[in-house]
Amino acid sequence: MSNVTVEATNMLPILKKKLAFLSGGKDRRSGLILTIPLSSDQTSMEELSATLDYLLSIPSDKCKARGFTVIVDGRKSQWNIVKTVVLMLQNVIPAEVSLVCVVKPDEFWDKKVTHFCFWKEKDRLGFEVILVSANKLTRYIEPCQLTDDFGGSLDYDHNDWLNKRLVFEKFTKESTSLLDELSIINDSDKNSAVDKEKSADCALLPSFDPETVLQTGHELLSELQQRRFNGSEGGGGQGGPAWCPMEEELLAQPQVMKLLDSLREQYTRYQELCRQRNKRTQLDEIHAKVMQVVTWLQGPGSELLKTQQAIGDSMRAAQALQQKHEEIESQHSEWFAVYVELNQQIAALLSAGEEEEVVELKALQQQLSDVCYQQAAQLEGRQNVLQAAQGFHSTTQELSQLLDGLLGMLCADVAPADGASIQQNLKLLEEKLQTVEAGLASLRQKGALLMEQMCTQPSWPLEETESPPGEQQDNVQHIQAVMEEMQLRKQRCEDMVDVRRLKMLQMVQLFKCEEDALQAVEWLGELLDALLKTHVRLGDDSQETRTMLDKHRKFVDVAQSTYDYGRQLLQATVVLCQSLRCTTRSSGDTLPRLNRVWKQFSVSAEERQQRLELALNFHTAAERVLQQERVDPESLDEVDSSGKTLLDRLTMPVIFPDGTEQYFGSPSDTAAAAEGVRERLLLVEERRLQLQEMRLHNDEEEEEEEEEEEEEERTGQEARLDVIGEELSEKEEQDEEEEEVGQQDEDLERATQDC
Repeated sequence: MSNVTVEATNMLPILKKKLAFLSGGKDRRSGLILTIPLSSDQTSMEELSATLDYLLSIPSDKCKARGFTVIVDGRKSQWNIVKTVVLMLQNVIPAEVSLVCVVKPDEFWDKKVTHFCFWKEKDRLGFEVILVSANKLTRYIEPCQLTDDFGGSLDYDHNDWLNKRLVFEKFTKESTSLLDELSIINDSDKNSAVDKEKSADCALLPSFDPETVLQTGHELLSELQQRRFNGSEGGGGQGGPAWCPMEEELLAQPQVMKLLDSLREQYTRYQELCRQRNKRTQLDEIHAKVMQVVTWLQGPGSELLKTQQAIGDSMRAAQALQQKHEEIESQHSEWFAVYVELNQQIAALLSAGEEEEVVELKALQQQLSDVCYQQAAQLEGRQNVLQAAQGFHSTTQELSQLLDGLLGMLCADVAPADGASIQQNLKLLEEKLQTVEAGLASLRQKGALLMEQMCTQPSWPLEETESPPGEQQDNVQHIQAVMEEMQLRKQRCEDMVDVRRLKMLQMVQLFKCEEDALQAVEWLGELLDALLKTHVRLGDDSQETRTMLDKHRKFVDVAQSTYDYGRQLLQATVVLCQSLRCTTRSSGDTLPRLNRVWKQFSVSAEERQQRLELALNFHTAAERVLQQERVDPESLDEVDSSGKTLLDRLTMPVIFPDGTEQYFGSPSDTAAAAEGVRERLLLVEERRLQLQEMRLHNDEEEEEEEEEEEEEERTGQEARLDVIGEELSEKEEQDEEEEEVGQQDEDLERATQDC
């Protein structure tokens, strides 16, 4: 293949215009088809000439010898431009052109063609020129060799061809340059192999990345093979071999393959060279870094840790020691990071190293690991001690604050408002004491853990100076002293809590007694109120009154128990106040109230009992006179007297010791009770009248009997018989009267029971 003098990159804008192109099609003589698509715009002859020069530089001499068939597409152009282009071909490629096909428009050139006949100029031009329409172009070229612009089936993408051409030229340029550089580097390494100290970094850096160039070449080769850029040569015509686009004359696949083979060979040598040099350099660097890490860890690093043995006497001191330790850890972390990196590098070299290199690397790796693990164990042990110390001091500080708070609570005066607040304070006191006990248990646990961490801390090698044993002993004594001090403080607080607990329990009892005493006063007041407002009825008969009297006595017993309970509670408050050395409100307020209410209740209860007793006597006497057949007038007078006395008593108020008065119930309740008494008095009065009538009637009967006896004596035996008959009739009348009286008595008794 001829060398390309002009690169596509330098004339990329002109090539993009598609002034001319090689589509890959062939004529019947197997010559390449060169297409010049003229447009309606003015075509630059200089740019067209440059394009033709570039395109004609691509095919090989063998391909050029078969000649070109040039298609000048003038359907969109003017005749004078077409003629200029055809004449220009004579100067550009007269020897390579075999045939020029000018594609004419369908209508416009008929007259102008007569002024210039190309076939007459064949000898002067050096090639044959024919004027043909697009649909008749297949007479000279097979349809499969024509693009779709001329009714053919050949696929052609100008942009794709141009991109592949740029890639090909770039690969050719870069690979050629890279081969020269790699060859120089590989050859120079043989001469400088004895000089191991000489740096060859500059010589080992070619201008292009070999991997990138190889990848570009493989992609280009794959594209060439896929699109069948390399085809077999053969004759044209209908019976000729199948056409293959972009033959080796256009994009030379053998050249790409040859460059790739050479480039792979040189690059392999270059990689081996770099690997050997890198291995030698890496071994030296690893050895130097390993010794640097070991020297620092066994020297300054160990000295830093040996000077840090204290645990501090407070949380702040422990935090300062922790901060100092973190600074030391930070310094060690940098060297540990170097260790990790070196270990990875040594492991990578061990997997692909030679025997003598493996022995040296393993020795370095073992030495580095021993030193790093030993130093890491020392750091971890110190960190554990510091963490335990911070936990111990933190718990000590929290426990001290809890004890201070508990002591402040114990020293403060207790002046609660009620028993509930005392219970709440007592509960809070117990909770604080439990918290202190839990804190002390936690302190003992963390103190034991701290001493255990100090005893189990890794020791230094025998040849190195160990920390003074006195410092560790001082740390242990400090821990024990702190725990003993906290135990003593906690014991003192417990003793004070016992005293305060007893006092608060007494205060709770005091408030409870005062509250219950006030409650007893309220209960007694409620009983008095109930007595005066609801205990008004006196009963309708003796049985009901007797029942009410029994209930009244029980009611008074309940009030007496309430009063006694209040007195006992007030006596208890006096004793508790003397014990607590404080005053109580009951001595000046509750006790007088209790006594005043009790006196009022006692007077009211006595008055109620007297009324019930009067009512019982009244009902008993009334029932007796109402039930007996013969009653003395004195008994009736006694009933009237007791009833009137009872009615007078109902109208009288209860006079309390302080001079105040209070009536039982409302006036309507009193009137209802008096009405029952009056109804019973009416029944008694009716009984009095009934008895008087019966006495008068009996006297009249006796007089009539005496007169009849005298008349019987005078009249004789017959009259006596008549008298006997009359006596019998009178006896019947008397029986009827007695029955009527008995019926009246039953009615009166029933009316009394209803009342």
